[in-house]
Amino acid sequence: MLKALPVILLAVLAAPAYGAELIAKQSPHPVEATIDRLVAAVEAAGAKVFARVDHAAGAAAVGSELRPTQLLMFGNPKLGTPALQAAQQAGLDLPLRVLAYEDANGDVFVVYHPPARLSEEYGIAPDAEVLKKMTGALDKLTDKAIAN
Repeated sequence: MLKALPVILLAVLAAPAYGAELIAKQSPHPVEATIDRLVAAVEAAGAKVFARVDHAAGAAAVGSELRPTQLLMFGNPKLGTPALQAAQQAGLDLPLRVLAYEDANGDVFVVYHPPARLSEEYGIAPDAEVLKKMTGALDKLTDKAIAN
């Protein structure tokens, strides 16, 4: 059973989460390379990168240490605008964000909130087409970022 525990844990971490939980996927690449690959996937899909935040660099700038941690904010107004039209407050969670980080074991993960959270937080219809499109886009883009 103990030998199976890492496999079970990885399966749990890689499985989509629901509600306010995070979706987590393990990456075989370092954080910077994972985010570089995500940038390439986002731009190839015709979306726009709005910001890339290097939290570890920020920590270093104030004399603190932090394992590699980067956030990418990106979106496509054709996709995001319908969500904002349904609930302008959703702008607090848009554009979309994906965080890549290295954990204490040296493993790298990408994590993001499922778009269904916009329904729960802002009352956008759970079956709204925009949420389905965002879910599919995040899944495809993050899969490209972590592909071998």
